Amino acid sequence: MTSHATIRHEGTPAVDPNSVEVMEGRQREQLEGWIPSLATENDIREAFEKAFDYRGDVTLTLKDGRVVQGYVFDRRPGPTLEESAVRVIPAGERTKISIPYSQIAALAFTGRDNAAGKTFEAWIKKYWEKKAAGEKNIGIEAEAL
Repeated sequence: MTSHATIRHEGTPAVDPNSVEVMEGRQREQLEGWIPSLATENDIREAFEKAFDYRGDVTLTLKDGRVVQGYVFDRRPGPTLEESAVRVIPAGERTKISIPYSQIAALAFTGRDNAAGKTFEAWIKKYWEKKAAGEKNIGIEAEAL
């Protein structure tokens, strides 16, 4: 027999959590290996928003020929490309660098996306597969990235 808890806040009616509509999660784009076109200002801004959400390394080719590979941990959009910047932790370093959008010639999503396939639905599927195989003490531990 399953019991359903209800949630009640003072002054509000009780709510059965099993009857509340649940919104589906956002679908993740497959960005690994993608080299976006940086033809327009809008293309550039959109690509760096996606790079910020990406959980892997990217490779930036600068207009002066330098190549920076690393993790995009921040972006600072400004009114112009010169005033907008992407903030990167270069691979194998502990430093943080800031590069104006206007200095970037190319962007490639080159590193493995560490968040790919790590949805709650994927975890539930794996849980039920282990349970069906007779495994015991199946916990809710996060996988190492």
